[in-house]
Amino acid sequence: IGYMRGDPGYHRYFAYLNLFMTFMLLLVLGDNLLLMFIGWEGVGLCSYLLIGFWYEDDANCAAGRKAFIMNRIGDFAFLLGIFLCLTHFGTLAMSALTDVNQIQTVAAQTLTIPLLGSVGLVTTIVVLLFIGATGKSAQIPLYVWLPDAMAGPTPVSALIHAATMVTSGVYLCCRLMPLFQAAPAALTLIAGIGACTALLAALIALGQNDIKKVLAYSTVSQLGYMFFAIGVGAFSAAFFHVVTHAFFKALLFLGAGSVIHAMHHQQDMRKMGGLRKQLPFTHLTFLVGTLAIAGVPPLAGFFSKDEILFAGFEQGFLGGSGAAVLFWGISFLTAGLTAFYMIRCVAMTFW
Repeated sequence: IGYMRGDPGYHRYFAYLNLFMTFMLLLVLGDNLLLMFIGWEGVGLCSYLLIGFWYEDDANCAAGRKAFIMNRIGDFAFLLGIFLCLTHFGTLAMSALTDVNQIQTVAAQTLTIPLLGSVGLVTTIVVLLFIGATGKSAQIPLYVWLPDAMAGPTPVSALIHAATMVTSGVYLCCRLMPLFQAAPAALTLIAGIGACTALLAALIALGQNDIKKVLAYSTVSQLGYMFFAIGVGAFSAAFFHVVTHAFFKALLFLGAGSVIHAMHHQQDMRKMGGLRKQLPFTHLTFLVGTLAIAGVPPLAGFFSKDEILFAGFEQGFLGGSGAAVLFWGISFLTAGLTAFYMIRCVAMTFW
């Protein structure tokens, strides 16, 4: 309320925000894929409206369009996955799609795809649903829209990046856990894309000077962690990280909003420094969020990240999977990079 005070679009902003919450609840509560897809498209619409909220500026409109179009690419694959589910399961109810007996019946079937030849039906469905998730949850190669989602008001960035929209791809995978477990080849692909996204986004975050861009790439990186966890079969760890990340990332974004507000909408960290004297409370809360995302015990991020890294270690070193060892190494390196770029952010802004 304080951030948006005096904005000419004040009422429109809160209308969009409530519409966002409505679609998010629909996505989470839907007990079949079609209802979930309606919520999925709804949050896509609201993100477009909120990212391009200050539409007088062309750059904001471009960012909103970019988010919308990137998500449509993923959603096309998601729709194909829904059609396949309806054709072969005969229903879209979650209870049927997570029924092990029905999944085994469908798993025996194959599809003939041009250039690829004969492919397992369940693997095809899982890969199509995952492509939908890569659009929504900003994984390689559809991650480019998320850093531009910074164009909207900061409270919205906290909502899109932390708790709601971008984690819905992870939510989809966890919700359909038995289906995903029936496609081990697809899980290896998911683990690889997750680990590579985590590393790439962390490396990009090292060079950012815009305080919100650092946090944006950090979100892409943490989402990569969640997909890595799904790929190594640690669905509960992935969802645990969704929950802990929601809290510390929202805290970091609201802290950044407080800094930007105090700096009269200046976002370049090179023009900040020594703000801990002027903003002691923001400095303290931002530091707590930073330590949490860096995985310092006994804060939340330590428990969920450790769980994910342990699951990768277990599958790689103890399970004898060479690919998993590589992906675990990438994730372990990313954890160090996360701590580095977040402390850099705190140092440049507050110290």
